[in-house]
Amino acid sequence: METAALQVSPGNEAHLHAFATEALTTAGEARALYLHTSPEFACKSLLAAGERRIFSLGKVWRNRERGPLHHPEFTMLEWYRAGEAYETIMADCAALMRLAAQAVGAEVLTWRGGTCDAFAEPERLTVAEAFERYAGLDLFGDLAAQARGAGMRVAEDDVWADVFSKIIVEKVEPRLGFGRPTILYEYPVSEAALARKKAGDPRVAERFELYACGVELANCFGELTDAAEQRVRFEAEMAEKSRVYGERYPIDEDFLAALALMPEASGGALGFDRLVMLATGARRIEDVLWTPVAP
Repeated sequence: METAALQVSPGNEAHLHAFATEALTTAGEARALYLHTSPEFACKSLLAAGERRIFSLGKVWRNRERGPLHHPEFTMLEWYRAGEAYETIMADCAALMRLAAQAVGAEVLTWRGGTCDAFAEPERLTVAEAFERYAGLDLFGDLAAQARGAGMRVAEDDVWADVFSKIIVEKVEPRLGFGRPTILYEYPVSEAALARKKAGDPRVAERFELYACGVELANCFGELTDAAEQRVRFEAEMAEKSRVYGERYPIDEDFLAALALMPEASGGALGFDRLVMLATGARRIEDVLWTPVAP
């Protein structure tokens, strides 16, 4: 599928930032539009229209992102399977890593001296297990108090999500995907705005991320199809965005209408350039882009 890059809403996650523009009518009247941060809304609308197995490989845009692993314009592979469990997407991720290594004649993925066997079966580790193993913290306890006790800096105005993010970034992510890939799964529901809750444990959602050499390669969901719950989550995300950044994005009403018709599905989004980086041993994402945006 080749989805439209211009959207009414670029996505409704608090810490994703979009590029805004204006569409002018022939009379010169302006309407705000955004370059999408992901083709997700469009792809899910296509699932609602009857498509069953689809993928998109194309450019996405994210503002406020620049660094060795980040670029304002990059290529994303996004795919969906209607009627299939999200464990199937885990298998897809493992197959994509093997394919990338085969394409360049490599046996391992590498980054900053670390290596990961692209052909090894990924380790599956819940977020709760990772917090216990790498930070010695109880995910479902008082995170702020535990983090302070472990010597981490926690500001007075940090909310739960801020503390969670600090622990992930400082203690967990740098330890994932060495030797073999890691699938980090069962994120807290508050950190999985577009994923359905896990049956039997409403504290966590069917979300996982794929890691190799400490680098996040993919973000995947068992997709939420409850339009009413999705609206509540979007509104909460935009309230947080307003609190932190003083801005918010509109909610795409057509997407929510389509979501009400969407079948049960699972999907994944993989940073294509990052996978190429690790397969070729490149040091920065700009090393694998034909024409990177000037700094």
